[in-house]
Amino acid sequence: MSTLHVLSHSPFGDDRLTSCLRLIGADDALLLSGDAAYALQPGTVPFTTLMARGLKLYVLAEDAQARAIGVPQWAEAIDYPAFVELSIHHHKVNSWL
Repeated sequence: MSTLHVLSHSPFGDDRLTSCLRLIGADDALLLSGDAAYALQPGTVPFTTLMARGLKLYVLAEDAQARAIGVPQWAEAIDYPAFVELSIHHHKVNSWL
């Protein structure tokens, strides 16, 4: 059973991203929303970690755009309707509150 993991907090403020990456499975996906989009800043530890993991990684396009963060080729920018589709596609959704 696959899980969509949803992070909305900055990776520089706490350890939610680290905890999530310890639990994420091969069939799971990760969606960055809100301040979690800061994980895609090139040259940072979160960016390097995510790039090396080769995850199914998504970011809400409007959150990346609002923070002036480019979306790398190994991640996919999506809108809210695509977020709903991802939620339906996966068996579970885990929001890292």
